[in-house]
Amino acid sequence: MHPLSPALHGAKSLVVVIAGLSWSTLSRVGFGWFTVLVVIFVLGATVLAVISWWNTGYHVVGRELRVHEGLIWRRTRAIPLERLQAVEVVRPLLAQLTGLAELRLEVVGGGKTEAPLAYLSVAEAGALRQRLLALAGRAPEAVPPAAGPTAGEQPAPGPAGRRLHTVRNADLLVSQLLTPQAFLLPFGVAFVVAQFVTEGSWSFIAVASTLTAMAGVLLQPIRRVLDDWSFRLDRDDDTLRVRNGLLETRVQTVPLHRVQTIGVTWPLLWRMKGWLRLRLEVAGYSTGEADDRNRPDRLLPVGDAHVGELVVAEVLPGVRLGALPTTPPPPRARWLRPLTRAAVGAGLDEQVFVARAGLLTRQLTVVPYARIQSVRVTQGPAQRWLRLATVHADTAGGSGAAAPDRDLAEAWVLAAELIARAHAARHPDRRG
Repeated sequence: MHPLSPALHGAKSLVVVIAGLSWSTLSRVGFGWFTVLVVIFVLGATVLAVISWWNTGYHVVGRELRVHEGLIWRRTRAIPLERLQAVEVVRPLLAQLTGLAELRLEVVGGGKTEAPLAYLSVAEAGALRQRLLALAGRAPEAVPPAAGPTAGEQPAPGPAGRRLHTVRNADLLVSQLLTPQAFLLPFGVAFVVAQFVTEGSWSFIAVASTLTAMAGVLLQPIRRVLDDWSFRLDRDDDTLRVRNGLLETRVQTVPLHRVQTIGVTWPLLWRMKGWLRLRLEVAGYSTGEADDRNRPDRLLPVGDAHVGELVVAEVLPGVRLGALPTTPPPPRARWLRPLTRAAVGAGLDEQVFVARAGLLTRQLTVVPYARIQSVRVTQGPAQRWLRLATVHADTAGGSGAAAPDRDLAEAWVLAAELIARAHAARHPDRRG
C-alpha cells in the first residue's frame, strides 16, 4: 500500500477516539489529562496502522488476487478473478487531498465488498483496476495517465463513454428539500422555540437533546446530497458508469447483463414537479453490505419523466416507462386493501413484468423476463377465504416483484405465463 496509508487510517482513528472520549471525560479529568489521553490513543492507533500497513499487501498469481494481512495471525485471502464483477475506485476526502484512491472489489455471491485496498496512488489504482478487469475477462479500458490528478480533482480510471445524463445539483438540493424531514423541520423548530419561550430557560441536556434530534432528522437528506453530488451517468459499451460524490467521490461500473430489476419511485412531494427516482437491483453485488453506499443501485437520483424514459430505454431497450400496462386486483380485494387497492397493480409487457404499489409514495418495479429465476403463488388465510393469491417473480438479486391479491384463477394463469416467458427469454432459439 502507499506509504501515506497509515496516516489516513490514523486520521480516521483520531475522530473515533475524540468521539469516544466525549466531553464528559473532559469535564471530569480536565483539559490537560484529556489532551494526554488523546495523544496516547492517537499514537497507539498510528503504531497499529503502521504495523498493519507493513504487513498488508497484494499479489496477483495467475487468475487470483491474493491479499496478505496480519502480524500475529497471518491471513491470506484468495479471490478468483473469474468471479470478479467490478472494481470500484473510491476517493474519500482525505484521499482526495493526498492524491490517493481506494479499490473495492465486488465478487459474485460475496456477502460484502471484498478486499478493499486502501490506499494506492491514483495512477496505481487505475492500472491495477485495468489489470484485474483484463484478467477477469472483461474488456480492458484505457489506463489513466501516470500523473494522478491533484487534490480535489475527480478520479479518472477510464474513458467517459457516451454521456446519458448529468443531474443538476440544484435539482438535487430541491429534491431533498421536498422530503418529509426537511418539510416538517420548520414546524419542529417553531415548536422548540415556543417551548423555550414558555419555559423561560432550558438545561444543557435539553438543548443538546433537541439539537441531536434535529441533526438526526437532517442527516439522511444531507447524506443523499453529498453522496449524489455531480451525479453523472455514462454508457460504455455493455456497462453503465456512475460517477457521484462530493466529500467521497465514486466511480461504479454496472454491467447491463447483470441488472435484475429497475425500481421507479415517485415521492409524494416530488410529484408536483413531475420528478422520479430510479434504482437498480444488480446480481452479484453485496446486498448484505451494511453501508448502502457500497451498493451500485443508483440509476437516477432525481429526474423528470422524459429523462426517466431515456434512462430506462438504455438499460432495457424497447421498454417505454410511460406505456407499461398494469391492472388492479379484483374489487373484492378491497376487504384486504380498503385504501390502496387502486394503487396496486401488475401487468405483462412484451419484455418485462411490471408491478406497482404505494399510495403516498408510488413505486413501480420492472423485471425483465430473462432475469426471473422462479415464480411462486402464495395464499394467506384471508386470501383463501376471498379466493385471492399473490404471484411472486423472484430474481437472483433477491427482491424481484410481486402481484398481490389477484383472483386465484388469474394468479395461476399469470404464474404460468411468467414461467413460459422467462423460459422463452432465456432460450430464444427454442421459441415456438
